[in-house]
Amino acid sequence: MSDISLGVLDLVPIPSGSTAADALRNSIDLAQQAERFGYARYWFAEHHLNPGVAGTSPAVVLALTASATSTIRLGSGAVQLGHRTALSTVEEFGLLDALHPGRFDLGLGRSGGRPPGQPAAPLPTATPVVDGRTPNGLLIPPRFSFEHLLGSPRIALQRRLLLLPGAESQDYADQIGDILALLAGTYRSPEGVEAHVVPGEGADVEVWILGSSGGQSASVAGRNGLRFAANYHVSPATVLGAVEGYRSFFQPSEFLEKPYVSVSADIVVAEDDATARELASGYDLWVRSIRTAEGAIEFPTPEEARAHTWTDEDRALVQDRLDTQFVGSPGRVADQLEQLQEATGADELLITTITHDHTDRVRSYELLAEEWRRRGHSLQPS
Repeated sequence: MSDISLGVLDLVPIPSGSTAADALRNSIDLAQQAERFGYARYWFAEHHLNPGVAGTSPAVVLALTASATSTIRLGSGAVQLGHRTALSTVEEFGLLDALHPGRFDLGLGRSGGRPPGQPAAPLPTATPVVDGRTPNGLLIPPRFSFEHLLGSPRIALQRRLLLLPGAESQDYADQIGDILALLAGTYRSPEGVEAHVVPGEGADVEVWILGSSGGQSASVAGRNGLRFAANYHVSPATVLGAVEGYRSFFQPSEFLEKPYVSVSADIVVAEDDATARELASGYDLWVRSIRTAEGAIEFPTPEEARAHTWTDEDRALVQDRLDTQFVGSPGRVADQLEQLQEATGADELLITTITHDHTDRVRSYELLAEEWRRRGHSLQPS
């Protein structure tokens, strides 16, 4: 197996009984610890109207975290372009780069304004999946349907609050093109008017596209020769189509000569399997809150999670995420991460961990870093 580096994706979860300020302080501390353990990247996700997630503005959290760290790369995983403009995005990350040059990854996603629709049927992949497994045994579960979320009042409310009245999101491919042009200083309006962003133009940021399928995001990333991050932890059923689609669209660019892929995984590591399972026991209830469109709840304690009465319908909402979460001892989780890398051909992996207790979260990353090095891997990209 080729060497593979590790980064961290943080949603800034709020544990039950805590405040948003507690969550933000925990995340900044975790970034400092990840830097000490040697992780390559630390990304913050953007989410809105979630009672249990404080990550509403990646740029603000990144600014705070950059001041508290010194070497680890920091990034957005991802900025939700559905309710933003190209200019506002370049201005924000231009400001960050002006203060902390060369440390930021600008991860861009499509979500953030449009209501979810039923996804198109997945395209066949070159990697065969037999009885839900790739040839090396990686689980590829049945595709989850978001049909029950169509018409959700909460999603309609999010769109209403994120977008100005009457506003429509720009076409994603055009928006990415505008961002790249503004960063490069080559932007011209249809009328031929130049635009120069200060700070922002010439910013030393690494642009990534995040996607869950082999559709538009993969196409935009590939055709522009950008780095691509695929979500096994969010959409495990479509991860193969996402990475294969990206590679099929890829065209060499000034940024990359060949495709470069990161794949995410949800993990919890402890000294032994039983302890890890206990620490992860609130995850199913937390995922349920997201997939019922209630908004992510504060992450429950193991005791709170055990008190929930589950129905078959509830279980069906979360089963694919539970089955593809990597939970266990350092050796067990490292085996699963190597399996994910081999099946997807990822150049690096991005891991995310949520536990109720902050110290357990820190310990999870520490144990994995130690095991990764013990196997002869480097946490940093080669």
